[in-house]
Amino acid sequence: MTDHEDVSLRLVWPQWQGAGSSAVRQLAPEFPFDVARRGYTVGTAVLEAMLPPHDGPTATVPVTMTDEGTELRDGVEAKDVVVEQLARALEIIRAHDPARIATLGGECAVSVAPFAELARRYGDDLAVVWIDSHPDVDTPETGYEGYHAMAVSALVGQGDPDVLKLLPATVSPERVALVGLHSWQPDVTANITGWGLKTFAPDELRESSQPLLDWLASTGCSRLAVHFDVDTVDSNEIVLGLGPEPDGLTSGEVRRVVADLDEAADVVGLTIAEFIPRQVMHLQQILKGFPLISATTED
Repeated sequence: MTDHEDVSLRLVWPQWQGAGSSAVRQLAPEFPFDVARRGYTVGTAVLEAMLPPHDGPTATVPVTMTDEGTELRDGVEAKDVVVEQLARALEIIRAHDPARIATLGGECAVSVAPFAELARRYGDDLAVVWIDSHPDVDTPETGYEGYHAMAVSALVGQGDPDVLKLLPATVSPERVALVGLHSWQPDVTANITGWGLKTFAPDELRESSQPLLDWLASTGCSRLAVHFDVDTVDSNEIVLGLGPEPDGLTSGEVRRVVADLDEAADVVGLTIAEFIPRQVMHLQQILKGFPLISATTED
C-alpha cells in the first residue's frame, strides 16, 4: 500500500450530459429544456453545500456547460463529452489514489469512474449495491440512448467499447445487486437476467434488510461500494429525482438499508446521484436578471 492508503476523497462531479434528452423533456416540462437538462449541476451544488465538511481532499471533475459533444454517436447520446469527462475523472482519482471515495453527482454515470477505481484497488473483495428504481443496464443496442442508464453495464464490462477501454477494472455481475428496482423497459430484462445480476424489489426489503445482507455475505466481500439514486425514494413521499417513481423504498427504509450495509461491510465507495432540486431551480428562474446579482457584461 502507498501513503494514500487512508485517503478518503470527496469527488464532486456535476455531470449532466448522460441523461437522455427525451426523458428530460418528458419529465421536467416545467423548465426550459436547457435549464432542465443542466439541473443535475444544481443538484450537485446543493449537495456540496448541505453536507458536513469532509475530512480529506475534495476534487471537482471539470464538466462543460455547453452543448458541444452532446450528439448521438454509436448509440450513446453525448458520447464524446461523457467519454472525455470519464477520462478526466479517472485521472483525478488516480492522482489521489484514495482508499475511499464519496461522489456527489450529477447523473448516475458518475459512479462508473470511482467504482472502477475501487474495483482495481480491491479486486474480488469489492461488492456493489446499486440502490435505484431503474437497473441502468442499457447498452447502445437497447432503446434508451442516455449514458446514465448504461452505468451498471459499464461496471460489469458490457456496453460501449470506448468507455470500457478506459476503465481500470470491472466488477463481476455476481457481486452486483440492484436494490429498490421496480421500473424498467422490457428490452433490458435480458441483460438483468443474462448477466446474472441480483435484484431486490422494494417489497422484498420493506420489513428487513436481511435478504440483502444474506446476498452480501454470500459474495464473501468485506468491502462495499454503494450507489444511491435519489429517485429510489418513493415519490408518493417526495420527488427528489427527474421524474416521479411511486412505490419505491421510503426514506426511512433507505436509511435502514444503508445503515445495515454499513454495519455488515466496510463501505469504501458511496455515490449520491440524480438529485434535481426543483424549488432551487424555480427560484433561479425567478431571480434571473435581477439587479446586483446577475452577471453583467461591459460595453
